[in-house]
Amino acid sequence: MEPVRIGIIGGSGLYNMPEFTNAVEHRIDTPFGPTSDAIVVGTLRGQQVAFLPRHGRGHVLTPSEVPYRANIYALKTLGVTHVISVSACGSLKEELEPGHIVIPDQLFDFTKDERGRTFFGGGFVAHIGVADPFCRVLGDVLAEASAGVGGTVHRGGTFVTIEGPRFSTKGESGVWRQLGFSIIGMTTAPEAFLAREAEMHYAVMAHVTDYDVWHTAETVSAELAFSRFQKNVALAQRAVTATIEKIGGAAFDCGCDSALSSALLTHRDRIPAQVVERLQPIVGKYFKANP
Repeated sequence: MEPVRIGIIGGSGLYNMPEFTNAVEHRIDTPFGPTSDAIVVGTLRGQQVAFLPRHGRGHVLTPSEVPYRANIYALKTLGVTHVISVSACGSLKEELEPGHIVIPDQLFDFTKDERGRTFFGGGFVAHIGVADPFCRVLGDVLAEASAGVGGTVHRGGTFVTIEGPRFSTKGESGVWRQLGFSIIGMTTAPEAFLAREAEMHYAVMAHVTDYDVWHTAETVSAELAFSRFQKNVALAQRAVTATIEKIGGAAFDCGCDSALSSALLTHRDRIPAQVVERLQPIVGKYFKANP
């Protein structure tokens, strides 16, 4: 199969667009188990694109149950180098209104369960740098594209990821605001960190659906959040399409594609061969011969 350069992770409705053609489902077995659902590969604006519903079709996986490692690993095996994450989020700032789009530049991980936070371990150690957890260049492209198709876009801000599936208490929401966070969601960590380990360009298009529970005007609920996100699906589709067109013309001098070059610390003669084999799609370029 022709390598797929661009991956989209989001709701299953994202790829139900007329311009997405030649769609084929791929179920990829990974060392980290199955993906959330079949990956749908097709053609959009002349490019091969892979769509993966994060929670599975029909929204059957909680944020804690999403197989983040399998998802990123499978996209990597398809050849994906750029990942656009489409996510619903709550706003922690008055000016980030429901219906707006936020392209964050920072991430705070407040998840608690073991979601599979790294590909490494088992005798192979890597300490990846995530001071800037999102790809700067892809984020800029995504912001420009989203604004160009009619979105009200805010560039920058910190995205806090909580465990879920429950929403915040008012006490928690107040603390997030005191800490200066901009938006809140349940899935961006560890997805962003795994994408960095896989040396992918990764950015988030976060659609504001509510004001969490701190605002006096309304209190977030699943019904409210999902109904508002569905209203934004058409905008998300246009933004994704415009981003795909712009990616080819952008200079990705961000260093995402060499993130592991200074992160692999274990001496080669101590790394188990089976671990290298398991991580071949991710570390293969650093192991042209067996360690």
